[in-house]
Amino acid sequence: MKYLLAAVAVAPLIAGMAHAQDQAEDEVRIEQTVIVTLPGPQRTAGELVSNVAALDRKEIVEALASTLGDTLDRQPGVASTAFGQGASRPILRGLGAERVQVLTNGIGVIDVSAASPDHQVAADGIDAQKVEILRGPAALVYGGQAIGGVVNVIDGLIMEDLPKRPFAGEAYAATNSVNDGTEGGARVQAVNGPIVVTLTASTRDFGNYDIPVPAQSDRLRAETGDPAGPDGELPNSFVQTNSVAGGLSWIGDMGFLGGAVRQQSSQYGLPLEETAFIDLTQTRYDIRGGLNVDNGFLTKITAAGSVADYEHTEFEAPGEPGTIFKTNGFEGRIEAGHVLGPLEGEVGIQYADSSLDAIGDEAFITPTDTTSLGVFLYETHDFDSGLGIEGGIRAEQADLDNENAGKVSFDLFSGSAGIHQHWASGWFLGAQASWAERAPNQSELFADGPHLATEQYEVGDRTLGKERGLNLEGTARWENDTMSFGVNLFLTDFSDFIYLAATGAELDDLPVFAFRQQDAQFTGGEAFAEYQLLDGPLEADWKFDAGVDLVNAEFDDGSDVPYVPPVTLNAGAEADWGALALGAKLTWAGDQDSPGAGLLPTDGYVTADLHADLDIARYGAGREGTKLFIEARNIGDAEVRTATSVLKDSVPMPGRNIRAGIRFLF
Repeated sequence: MKYLLAAVAVAPLIAGMAHAQDQAEDEVRIEQTVIVTLPGPQRTAGELVSNVAALDRKEIVEALASTLGDTLDRQPGVASTAFGQGASRPILRGLGAERVQVLTNGIGVIDVSAASPDHQVAADGIDAQKVEILRGPAALVYGGQAIGGVVNVIDGLIMEDLPKRPFAGEAYAATNSVNDGTEGGARVQAVNGPIVVTLTASTRDFGNYDIPVPAQSDRLRAETGDPAGPDGELPNSFVQTNSVAGGLSWIGDMGFLGGAVRQQSSQYGLPLEETAFIDLTQTRYDIRGGLNVDNGFLTKITAAGSVADYEHTEFEAPGEPGTIFKTNGFEGRIEAGHVLGPLEGEVGIQYADSSLDAIGDEAFITPTDTTSLGVFLYETHDFDSGLGIEGGIRAEQADLDNENAGKVSFDLFSGSAGIHQHWASGWFLGAQASWAERAPNQSELFADGPHLATEQYEVGDRTLGKERGLNLEGTARWENDTMSFGVNLFLTDFSDFIYLAATGAELDDLPVFAFRQQDAQFTGGEAFAEYQLLDGPLEADWKFDAGVDLVNAEFDDGSDVPYVPPVTLNAGAEADWGALALGAKLTWAGDQDSPGAGLLPTDGYVTADLHADLDIARYGAGREGTKLFIEARNIGDAEVRTATSVLKDSVPMPGRNIRAGIRFLF
């Protein structure tokens, strides 16, 4: 309960901004981005009960880090698994891995990132046009693996509408002092009649990163008596990535059809191991098409499919290949938008078929084929009075067939319902409830082997049942032309929550961890506020924002769920003079004193960032949006250890980083 009460921590800021809200109301507008990941009619984030976020290209470049999880880390309710520079996956409201569905253009990433925190996500923000973060009832149309939410990385290779310009492009490049790193990307798009061609490429070359303290935390050294470990630079923390992609689209009055291919590769070090690194490649083919029907019942039919071939090798040292992980698969969706009386929604079917194989001494899982077939229905209606309702159901069958343990099947059901009320005064109140069921994944069922990257021997359980979760959420928001604020509170009650627990035994000189089930409850919320002011102090246009996230998670026996993020406050301010913009951001993370069985508490931290942008398009260089930028991240060189990371006591986050670069549009 104390965590729920902390949601009011930004109340003083909200009150102060409300007092000043009458300034420049008629000239500024807080924009609401359309969320394309949603089923049914187009809606913006402000029309949804859940706390939904979307980053456009400009915001992605500003937040860009070496991994998807770290890029999204400061978004409301989002944390990161923080496995060095090479592999970090997003965590939503304390739920991650197999409970957060990461998509590329609405289709699963088809990789092995959910199997282990040291496995990189085959999706990256470096060349993304948009990233959407979706929670709540609408997320459940993507299946039980989205019980925690959905992160959709949209690359824009397949276009649904004709671009406004016959030829356009973007080039991006930056340097980083903390790792002597460089990063860059390019995108060009050409239009000829109904045909659109899109080409992209990106690269990243980061060396080992600087750390402000010894690698081993004070708590770990006091517990074990181990030495402090490396200092000044974290060995074997490098990361190198490359990608090339192309898309071809036909766009007509009745619809669109397009295809795309992407090839990406990555090499990154595993910080706990002196010379070990992972070398991965993925080739992915996408096709997507839509037909505008609008016959009084059907409005639009869309279909999408992806085929991917993924492989990574875990090298013990250069020239010494160890375990190889391979997965290939297909996933497809067909969706039909419709109007049914007063309701507008979508009905669809989704099919996925993938195989996973691991070969080598650390092959902790044997070959497994996974297939799933799901059907879903989602409906919504907004009344003239401002009242809105929404709801959906999904039925799914999942089959997992392991080479040694045989086949297990799960029948899954999810359902949701929500209601909200808009008022002309700017207030929005909403509540929703959802029920979701998730099948155990390959590792949870069939793992049996050493996993050196996490220093564990993992043991699955073929008899695990499906995981079920009841989610209740309420929201209150208010906005006008210059400011907005709101609070979301949630409770998720899990039955048979699946988790990895220490057994006290040892195998191959590693502690044995086994997958088990127990009821668990997650409670928490987010509070957030934003204010814009034209012609304020120093003759600048000002923007202020703040938000606080909190999650509390306990098992039925009273013990703590491990790797839950602490209470975190983010706040920022920016002054814009047109050609020049200056800003600052502050992050405060509290202590995590409820770390879970066998884990050490994690100390909180405070970091401050500064940034400056120069709009050189005003001086004839490139078109609108072209900017030079420089920023200082973690300017105080603070010790940052992420409570959600399995490496938190051995691998601190990077120290001070000066990042400078250019985003050039033409």
